[in-house]
Amino acid sequence: MNLINALILGLVQGLTEFIPVSSSAHIRIVGEWLGTGADPGAAFTAITQLGTESAVLIYFWKDIVRIASRWFGSLFGRVPRDDPDTRMGWLVILGSIPIVILGLLFQTAIETTLRSLWIVAGTLIGFGILLGIADLVGRRTRKLKELTWRDGIIFGLAQSLALIPGVSRSGGTITAGLFMGYQRRAAARYSFLLAVPAVFGSGFYQLYKSIKDPCVAASKAALAGTCTPEVFGPIETAAATVVAFGVGLLVIAFFMGYISRRSFLPFVIYRIALGILLIVLLSTGVMTA
Repeated sequence: MNLINALILGLVQGLTEFIPVSSSAHIRIVGEWLGTGADPGAAFTAITQLGTESAVLIYFWKDIVRIASRWFGSLFGRVPRDDPDTRMGWLVILGSIPIVILGLLFQTAIETTLRSLWIVAGTLIGFGILLGIADLVGRRTRKLKELTWRDGIIFGLAQSLALIPGVSRSGGTITAGLFMGYQRRAAARYSFLLAVPAVFGSGFYQLYKSIKDPCVAASKAALAGTCTPEVFGPIETAAATVVAFGVGLLVIAFFMGYISRRSFLPFVIYRIALGILLIVLLSTGVMTA
């Protein structure tokens, strides 16, 4: 059953990573519904995100290779430093700094306190409303070539909010982009490019931790000098990651086409409805936080 549950969670990860509904929130919620006995954990979430982020590498392969090669070329004077792709490389690096710093500073809270379903419910609703407002009032005229250093930092700070389950990496950065006047497709494209170093860094770090110490130190267990095993082992986690990759590749193609023509309203409604449902289930004792 653990393998089946892991595959289901991999499917959920692939379906929700690129749309602005928060994959980490869904992994957290569905993990409880499946009766795994515990939160699947921040490590499982981060590692399965390696699968969906690999889908980004495939989908944007030409863009990523071009940006990376011209950025490296600029370091040795072979490419002008004001080259658009060189500049994009620096902007991705700059935008990745906030999530690295905040992720390290608040690592314990991210892996424990902030995974409370009460917090998930609040962020689903709150950031869903923000996304709706941004989509409504945003001018949606600016393109990626107009991206400034200030905007890169703001995008990076917005991405770092995704450390809290329920915010959504794509939702946070797209919301910031819309408020700054960027087109829906441009905001989403930069959001996906910006996520590459952050997700791979986090995923490989959690993978290293899981290999080094296959236990998760819960608060009470830590005080007792013991630890509890991960809900899913390496085989289940690997299988979930493969599923997340395949499904994620299909979803990212759908999403990029969808936002070129339509608004984010369906995602806003879904986020609010799920948040309200979660509050009801927690309040009635059907689910525990």
